[in-house]
Amino acid sequence: MNRFAIRCAAGLSVPFLLVACSSAPSSTGSTGSDAQVTITVGDRPSSSDAANRASFDKRVADFEKANPDIKLNPVETIWDATTFQAQAAGGQLPDVLNVPFTEPQGLIARKQVADLTKVLKDDGLMSELNPNVLKIAQDQSGNVFAVPTAAYSVGLVYNRELFTKAGLDPNKPPTTWDEVRQDAKQIAQKTGQAGYAQMTTNNTGGWMFATQTYAFGGSIENEDGSQATFNDGPSKDALQLLHDMKWVDKSMGQAVLYDIDGISKAFAAGKIGMFMSAPDAYRTLVNVNGLKSSAFGIGPMPQQGGDHGTLSGGSVQIVSPNATDAEKTAAIKWIKFNYLNKYVNQDAAVTSAKAGVAGKLPVGTPGLPVVAADQWATYQGWIKPYVNVPLDQFAPYTKVAADQKIIPEPPVKAQEVYAALDPVVQTVLGNAKADIPALLTKAAGTVNAKLGR
Repeated sequence: MNRFAIRCAAGLSVPFLLVACSSAPSSTGSTGSDAQVTITVGDRPSSSDAANRASFDKRVADFEKANPDIKLNPVETIWDATTFQAQAAGGQLPDVLNVPFTEPQGLIARKQVADLTKVLKDDGLMSELNPNVLKIAQDQSGNVFAVPTAAYSVGLVYNRELFTKAGLDPNKPPTTWDEVRQDAKQIAQKTGQAGYAQMTTNNTGGWMFATQTYAFGGSIENEDGSQATFNDGPSKDALQLLHDMKWVDKSMGQAVLYDIDGISKAFAAGKIGMFMSAPDAYRTLVNVNGLKSSAFGIGPMPQQGGDHGTLSGGSVQIVSPNATDAEKTAAIKWIKFNYLNKYVNQDAAVTSAKAGVAGKLPVGTPGLPVVAADQWATYQGWIKPYVNVPLDQFAPYTKVAADQKIIPEPPVKAQEVYAALDPVVQTVLGNAKADIPALLTKAAGTVNAKLGR
């Protein structure tokens, strides 16, 4: 549920991926109907975000010019964990909306999204997508109900300047959680800043707890999502590490209640040495919150007791289950134009990259490809002259990420699970005498009740 990626993939200013989406003409033409089709598209930036709103509106205008038989009605509706399920159940979502990887399977089960299999095949887009990433949007029969447009795997973001001040090598971030603890303690002692921090609120506490549990060799749910599995050794070990870093080492500072925005601002201000996030955090840290680009670093997800893997996620575009065939065709054209055209069309790739450079946005930030491997390599070649991010500072991550095991988010009711786990992490970091086994037992009971519904 990376809201960095979610918001930026939707064209918003607060986080990361898929910035400067293509404004090149669509590679496809009309819907084949004489009548104009109108669809409502979500994720329009608010009026307070004037630059991104103008960019979004220009893409809408460019799309309508290239597809005169399609009319877009843009709205500001975005995915929000606190309101999404009620909106979906009430049929109040727009025809096209950007949602995180945690949502498709539940939406498919509840029949709240359209089956896009035929229109994707007819368009040719199906064969251009990364089949491994596409699985997140498929049912057991292989039918496709959403289009992945952004993907990520979590690593360890770190402040290279604080590493240097603490006497650590900024080119060698920690690769185990024991090393994270050691480096965090050194940063705190040498610089007076928090060596490490962790998100704890608005479902991000559970999200990062899941990530850390994976890195310790554990899991959050069983394979079919029918039972919680985090009330075990790996999760207890992960929480005990956090407890000891906070209360024994005193390397996590005073602040406990962080969401994405809060931790990003604190990190950019030089108050945090390390935190878990994806590489596309670069945008919100550097471009939005003013971190010097030279201070940004990212390594792979630290492991504990073996090479277990890291959490992966991202965003997909869903289409209303009430959409007609013509509306689904129009929706796919918009999705391809707005989010994917730059990966499959050289002119669109170059246009997007140039626009990113002109807008002083990051171009070439590493990430998991949503298109097939050959197509991704081709795309990288197209944009190489315009890459403006310090790729060497991403190298510790990119050297490992391609081979590091990718583990999906919990398969069932992930957002509700994350919400139940937020207070567990908050309590461990807020109370030196927190009873970790009791906290996990209580949370497991809460989650099992939700999974059993």
